[in-house]
Amino acid sequence: MIRRIIADCSADITQIEGADFRSVPLMISTEERSFSDDEKLDLNEMLDYLASYHGRSFTACPGPDQWLNAYEGADEIFVVTLSGALSGTYNAAKTAGDMYMEEHHGTKVHVFDTRSAGPEVRMLAERLAEYIREGKSFEEICRLGADYNSHTRIFFALESFHNFAENGRVSKVVAAAAGMLGIRVLATGSSEGEIETVAKCRGEAGVLKAFISNLEKALYRNGRIYIAHCFNEGLTEKLKKMLLERFDPSEIVVYETRGLCSFYAEKGGVLLGFECAENFK
Repeated sequence: MIRRIIADCSADITQIEGADFRSVPLMISTEERSFSDDEKLDLNEMLDYLASYHGRSFTACPGPDQWLNAYEGADEIFVVTLSGALSGTYNAAKTAGDMYMEEHHGTKVHVFDTRSAGPEVRMLAERLAEYIREGKSFEEICRLGADYNSHTRIFFALESFHNFAENGRVSKVVAAAAGMLGIRVLATGSSEGEIETVAKCRGEAGVLKAFISNLEKALYRNGRIYIAHCFNEGLTEKLKKMLLERFDPSEIVVYETRGLCSFYAEKGGVLLGFECAENFK
């Protein structure tokens, strides 16, 4: 029996060690060019091109056919997507799941709407792989995965919300605040999967302080922390040091964003996903 984990590209991974894993890409496009967020993507080329391009840029979610291709050949499938409140990715994956089960008798597909993106998508996908290695049943994994996702959260600090605003993910008022006079916006995902501003910070020191204070407000204890950054290793290392000094994380995973998350985080963006004690979603 083939048990497969599939995530959209917002998870920022193309493989999970020891697991049958597939990544389904979204497209990042302008009126002139398109980039598929897959293992062949040249991130530097994409970002340099977008920085020099003066027209509209946008993203497109994968359709049911792309999901069906990723499902093919598997018996039990666990799908992890970015927030359904921000993208049609979840609905496309769900539609494809219903089609696949109808066409392949006896197969099972469960689609998780993380109501988030980036680190939280990766965290859930990797946790599902642990459940599979432990030999848990399909139903157990669905239940445990939903519970795990309800105990994770995200905070992210961006120097620009331009692409979020251009694609209707945040208001242009929020976007205008970011970057003005050195101001950076710290935001989070709401329990419904929408973007909420939690703080406006001035400079690196303000961002670091806001991360720590909001983790405390979220009742973070000592769970895993995943930090993704878009060409901001300096701030990420400072944040990691402060987290280790203030808390006792069981693990801190640091990595660079890939295509989709880099498009929305833009250069300088830092995203932090973490396990929290309280049920959030």
